[in-house]
Amino acid sequence: MSAGLAGSLLLPVAYRLVYAVCLVLSVLYSVPPFRLKAVPGADWAINMLGFGTLTPYAGWAATGLPVGAAGLLVLIGFCPLFAALSPLTQIYQIEEDARRGDRTLARALGLRRSLLVAAGSAGLAFALFGAAAIAAGWGSADPWRWLALGLAALAWGLVLLPWVRRYAVMSAREHQRGMYHALLAWAITDVVVVVAWGS
Repeated sequence: MSAGLAGSLLLPVAYRLVYAVCLVLSVLYSVPPFRLKAVPGADWAINMLGFGTLTPYAGWAATGLPVGAAGLLVLIGFCPLFAALSPLTQIYQIEEDARRGDRTLARALGLRRSLLVAAGSAGLAFALFGAAAIAAGWGSADPWRWLALGLAALAWGLVLLPWVRRYAVMSAREHQRGMYHALLAWAITDVVVVVAWGS
């Protein structure tokens, strides 16, 4: 990470600052005595801020281009989107985390509430993406953009709604499969955002 920070000196100032902040957050997240990944809520906040908003912003900052109102809403939208993904990556490890004594957000909330938080966060993310679309001036001449955004939202719904219904009878392996499906929904959303706002 330090080598990456040195390499960031070749890029715009905003990128260097974001990289430095993400480096500090990653140390706080993983390294004793801090190890905030084991503190419910703190793990979630770091993931939302770091992976959710600052990481995509770093890519934007590397270009040196201004963000603008629509871009800002897109970046903010990735914060609740990662708030949705983060507990889903912990659910299948709840028993293992309990053995280690790690109090992750999913352990603190339990299965049902973790899934409801994920579903609500994903809904908020797509509301922000919708607001970003309006701010960008999408209109009736851009039906494909709206369709693409709708398909990304549908991907999340197809992952989360059956999971919420079936969580009580699912095995750890099935929960892990659900997490991989959520990662696929995240990847679909990334592609949609890049194509819909970048073209």
